[in-house]
Amino acid sequence: MRTDHHDTSGAPVTPARRRSHLRAVALPAEHGGWSLTLEPVVLGLLVAWSWSGLAIGVAALFAFLARTPLKFVLVDRWRGRWLPRTSVAARVAAVELTFLLVLAVLAVRASVHPFWWPLVAAAPLLATELWFDMRSRGRRLLPELAGTIGMGAVATAIALADGAEVALAVGLWVVVAARGGAAIPYARTQVFRAHGRDPSLVLSDLAQAGAAVAALAAWIGGLVPLAAALAIVGVAAFNLVAVRRAPRPAKIVGLQQMTFGIAVILVTALAV
Repeated sequence: MRTDHHDTSGAPVTPARRRSHLRAVALPAEHGGWSLTLEPVVLGLLVAWSWSGLAIGVAALFAFLARTPLKFVLVDRWRGRWLPRTSVAARVAAVELTFLLVLAVLAVRASVHPFWWPLVAAAPLLATELWFDMRSRGRRLLPELAGTIGMGAVATAIALADGAEVALAVGLWVVVAARGGAAIPYARTQVFRAHGRDPSLVLSDLAQAGAAVAALAAWIGGLVPLAAALAIVGVAAFNLVAVRRAPRPAKIVGLQQMTFGIAVILVTALAV
């Protein structure tokens, strides 16, 4: 087993190299992940503000941050190795998970309402994402969708912590899941096209249709307001048309989808 004082060739690890390891294992590379993590947090707090909800939201951010170093540890252990970066990643993950645990305790103490069940329900989805991460396959469509839909449970937990009705709390999860579930296949398809590939549009189209159907069904069932359902249908319609036009650079697609996410969250919060 190697120590964190030497790199893979046995050379000493300098302070500059340690800092490089720290940046690599501590900062998430998925820029879109910030938006997909913040959306359920912001939506939950806009609809049902509470100190307990704030603690849940900050804990969700630490969970998102901890995924990056945890991924490095899982990948390296899966491959039967322990590198200098693994030691750094393990320390960073331990610190961030400790903060997450403290925030979870604070959330429990600050709320008299049970809010754990949506997080428990989302655990298999988040575990699926980590399972793919461990095998260096986290950029595939399934784990990305699983992680995004699972993170939507945070909005439900925040609402429940403030005593919101179950129907309203579940509706927030539907909004976040439908929005993210439509955005990810669309963005992946556009990025592939921008890189000169010719992917099938079927998955993106099915995602838009699924998001629209889920939003409308949730409205019919009394889970989400009509304005929220129409906002999701509008975004899905845009994606259906845009994916057939000239591909845009990845940055433009990312900013575009982030703007749509903010719009859906604001419309939902105002309508509720």
